[in-house]
Amino acid sequence: MNPTALEVDYLIVGAGAMGMAFADTLIAETDATVAIVDRYDQPGGHWTVAYPFVRLHQPSAFYGVNSRKLGSGAIDQDGWNAGLHELASASEILAYFDQVMHKTLLPTGRVSYFPKSFYDGPDPQRPDVQRFHSIVSGTSFEVTVKRRTVDATYMNVTVPAMVPPTYEVAPGVHLITPNQLPALQDQPPHYTVVGAGKTGMDACLWLLGRGTDPSDITWIMPRDSWLLDRAHWQPGNLGGEADAARLKAVADAHTVQDLFTRLEDNGLLLRLSPDIEPTAFRCATVARAELAQLRRIDDIVRHGRVKRIDENAIELDQATIPAKAATLYIDCTADGLERRPKVPVFDQTRITLQAVVPCQQVLSAALTAHVEASYTDDDTKNTLCAPAQHPNTAVNWIQFFSEVQERIVRWTADPELVEWLRTCRLMGRRLPELSPEQRTALLPMFQAQKLKLAQLLDQANVVTAAN
Repeated sequence: MNPTALEVDYLIVGAGAMGMAFADTLIAETDATVAIVDRYDQPGGHWTVAYPFVRLHQPSAFYGVNSRKLGSGAIDQDGWNAGLHELASASEILAYFDQVMHKTLLPTGRVSYFPKSFYDGPDPQRPDVQRFHSIVSGTSFEVTVKRRTVDATYMNVTVPAMVPPTYEVAPGVHLITPNQLPALQDQPPHYTVVGAGKTGMDACLWLLGRGTDPSDITWIMPRDSWLLDRAHWQPGNLGGEADAARLKAVADAHTVQDLFTRLEDNGLLLRLSPDIEPTAFRCATVARAELAQLRRIDDIVRHGRVKRIDENAIELDQATIPAKAATLYIDCTADGLERRPKVPVFDQTRITLQAVVPCQQVLSAALTAHVEASYTDDDTKNTLCAPAQHPNTAVNWIQFFSEVQERIVRWTADPELVEWLRTCRLMGRRLPELSPEQRTALLPMFQAQKLKLAQLLDQANVVTAAN
């Protein structure tokens, strides 16, 4: 059977959150034709296989695509997020992306969508021809791409249901993913949550929220993390006093540890245990009521990552400890924010979607599409859309904050881009309206702050090397 031939301006590989946000802005701002190829049966990427009780950890108002609001903008009236903006559930997000596809993109007549399809890559003999095939029917497609192929899968977002654990699990050990928790039929004698990221926190909160006694939970935590207070990341409450407090903390800090102490004193960063210095930062956001619940768990194992689980023992990097009898292990170790190598976003016939704004993937994808539509040369585009790696260690917070500030300085030099960011609902904050004179006056302050952050980072690297 001969392959089916297609011709489009853009081929987008991946209908996850970043692919959808890119397509939405591109279709809104250009007359381009687009084909979207995705391995899943519906748009949404990792959300299609995420555990059913997962919610966004930042307000719904900051998520999705630019053209369509997610949620109603309501304030939660009950639960541990009470008083803060609503957090969309997995089912709400999947319904939302389905509407984006079927009520926004496809009705334009310029978008073709191919679910349950596998991208095979470029034709070796014809670089402008890309190939994919249907996983269901086997039909092959050859796509002549007139502009670019967009890789919306590079960030490699994973959830526990997508990958096996990286540690050994002996026969007889009962280990599940969080996806299987709602289907439990019998109460196990004990729960052991493996992993300290957002998924691990979600699993612990799910157990506590259903009345599990905290003494029946063991939490294996390879690293403690600095956490963001969700109250400071609310629509209409970004910038202002929080920005001023961050700037002052950086200016006054003498060491990296002193910086984090000042950030914690200002309420900008939180930690689980006051006597444990966090060594990680992964952009996780919590409400203080959630943190209070997590602090009810006393049995926290801090001996590094799990290497092997036997029926009677757990081998970790730094120790081997007895296993609780007949405990149910919940694997929460998949790396949803993998620290990927940075590559040019715009590279001749390809666009590789990455976080341009640290930890803000959908805004980054929408911004990348706008830059693609509005500027002509790749050097300018790459300057405006320099990729930022996901933070991992506590020291990465310094890089995270520095990169955010650098981007604001860069963007505010371009009035057209500033205007677009002002109207982008995913931005979450308004860039300051600066005249050229005001911007020039602020540059020395930004340069001084950049220098101070670099000094703190160098100091941290010296201490790390010495240890």
